[in-house]
Amino acid sequence: MTIRVLLADDQALLRSAFRVLVDSEPDMEVVGEASDGAEAVRLARERDADVVLMDIRMPGTDGLAATRLIGADPALAHVRVVILTTFEVDDYVVQSLRAGASGFLGKGSEPDELLNAIRVAAGGEALLSPAATKGLIARFLAQQDTAEAADRDPARSERLGTLTVREREVLVQVAGGHSNDEIAERLKVSPLTVKTHVNRAMAKLGARDRAQLVVIAYETGLVRPRVD
Repeated sequence: MTIRVLLADDQALLRSAFRVLVDSEPDMEVVGEASDGAEAVRLARERDADVVLMDIRMPGTDGLAATRLIGADPALAHVRVVILTTFEVDDYVVQSLRAGASGFLGKGSEPDELLNAIRVAAGGEALLSPAATKGLIARFLAQQDTAEAADRDPARSERLGTLTVREREVLVQVAGGHSNDEIAERLKVSPLTVKTHVNRAMAKLGARDRAQLVVIAYETGLVRPRVD
């Protein structure tokens, strides 16, 4: 299957560079370019994109707002957003995940990293594996204030109660950044069983992908950030 990629960045030169890179891969194609968030949302719908590479800072509707709009549109439920940031270590990371992004990537990443990110996001996985990233997310989620809490979906906490004991155990492991194979080894089950539990947890919690499971696990208090 060819992964249909939409590029959203206000810098035409950067979009051109990404287009050359993505179009060089046999399993990907660029289906559109947007210079702002509003155009990105429109093109994601019109061009039936699978993955959007989304810059945060764009004129008009920025990347975070556009990601929220994509996440709120049932017609775009299959679209995965990878946020591109200039600075990976800032609160944009958590804002991106809360907005519904599948992950984030620094603009200084190597070409192979960018292509892998597209494939990972298209497969419904989260770009959260590096330990430093997990720590960063945990720290920022631990700093959430009351105003932010009011914006969260209270139904998610209620839906947490619908998970089976095993699904909760798997969710905790997902929030720890472990792969299905690693979780299977830890819980003494098969990777296929883990995948089934992950998919059921996503369905019950209304999570679009694995990244959103991580956010839910922290925001509902199922997993609490470690204090070093």
